[in-house]
Amino acid sequence: MSLSLLLKILAWLLLAALVVVTIGPIGWRPISPLPTQLERALALLLIGIVFALAYPRHILLVGLLLVGATALLELTQVFEPSRHGRWLDLGVKVAGGVVGLAIGAVLTRLRPGPR
Repeated sequence: MSLSLLLKILAWLLLAALVVVTIGPIGWRPISPLPTQLERALALLLIGIVFALAYPRHILLVGLLLVGATALLELTQVFEPSRHGRWLDLGVKVAGGVVGLAIGAVLTRLRPGPR
C-alpha cells in the first residue's frame, strides 16, 4: 500500500472521528488536560495537515471541504440538547484547520519526489 493511499485513508478516518465526537453524545468527547479551545484547534490542525499531505494538488478544494464540514458540524450542535454550537468554537476550529492545511502544503513542497 502506498503512502499516498495511507494518507488518504487516515485523512478520512480522522474526519469521521471528528464527526463522531462532534455530534455524538458529550460523553464520547475525548478528555485531555489541555484547554478545550486548544484541543479543538489541534484536532483540526492535525486533520488539515493530513488532508494537505493526502491531496497536495487539491489544497483549495480540501480547504473548502474542511471549512464546510466544520461549519456544518458546529451547526448540528445547535440542535443537540447536550451540545452547543458557538461562533468562537467555529473560528478556533477553522483557524486550526487552515493552519494545518498551510503546514501540510509546506511539508509537501519540502518532500522530495513527484507530487
